Amino acid sequence: MALTLYVDTARWRAHHKHVQEQFPGLVPVCKGNGYGFGHERLAEEATRLGTDVLAVGTTYEAARLKDWFGGDLLVLTPYRRGEEPVPLPDRVIRSVSSVDGVYGLVGARVVIEVMSSMKRHGISEQDLPQLHAAIENVRLEGFAIHLPLDRTDGSDAVEEVIGWMDRLRAARLPLHTMFVSHLKADELARLQQQFPQTRFRARIGTRLWLGDHEATEYRGAVLDVTRVAKGDRFGYRQQKAASDGYLVVVAGGTSHGVGLESPKALHGVMPRAKGVARAGLATVNRNLSPFVWAGKQRWFAEPPHMQVSILFVPSDAPEPQVGEELVAHLRHTTTQFDRLVDR
Repeated sequence: MALTLYVDTARWRAHHKHVQEQFPGLVPVCKGNGYGFGHERLAEEATRLGTDVLAVGTTYEAARLKDWFGGDLLVLTPYRRGEEPVPLPDRVIRSVSSVDGVYGLVGARVVIEVMSSMKRHGISEQDLPQLHAAIENVRLEGFAIHLPLDRTDGSDAVEEVIGWMDRLRAARLPLHTMFVSHLKADELARLQQQFPQTRFRARIGTRLWLGDHEATEYRGAVLDVTRVAKGDRFGYRQQKAASDGYLVVVAGGTSHGVGLESPKALHGVMPRAKGVARAGLATVNRNLSPFVWAGKQRWFAEPPHMQVSILFVPSDAPEPQVGEELVAHLRHTTTQFDRLVDR
């Protein structure tokens, strides 16, 4: 009995090909928990796509993936002096976001990140004059810019990239390759048309692996069902059942990421109001679970356990049976499945 990720493999891979066609020179991203699929599986899918570069989050991920992917590995976390050394092959490319970082990677293959409106990390315009000397002792693979997802000020992502292209060109720095993130296909095409001598390479993770929501589905198996009457005590904390119904034990607990989902950005009055309402219910130990039964998302009977969750299903709903599976609306990037089934 398991928490299972079901994948409509043909549909999933068709989506990959569609994204690759939209973004020539695509660099797939495999970081964190492998977007819910695992590093090894995404390395296999990247190889199937024929890509020559796979982006990873950290040097530790690069060390694990070097035996699963035969092309270049681009580490997205910027290099910092004093970081723990991790043995890596020459086909690993390091990101750098400071002049000092470039000087610290003599002989290495590097991509230099510039500071975008994200304001997370990157070389500033004031740093550019110092780069000429710094890049003489590294193998420069290109520059990179990581853009925000939302542009609430109405600014144009393409114009932001153009601004940096102009600054780099004015500083007489090489512009053979620019790695970009969070651009639309038509925006990438506009840039490529304006700068035909530069190769723009889109680093894409979420849109590539998770862009077709209908291609994947989590399901948790029902392990036990116990009928309870109003007032019956149950669980670790011996709470009382609020009404007649069923305690349903389903595969999927905190070790899988159930109940630990990262917060979502809420846009608009209604989603914010619902968020406040859910927070209020949580203070009295009422939390909506990700599991669905009989067309409704069901409440946790108590906080999820390590490997299972206990749900409360009221008596007016059909009784779940042991062995049945409940659809679970889980966030891929925070979920660890027991098994993956291609179908």
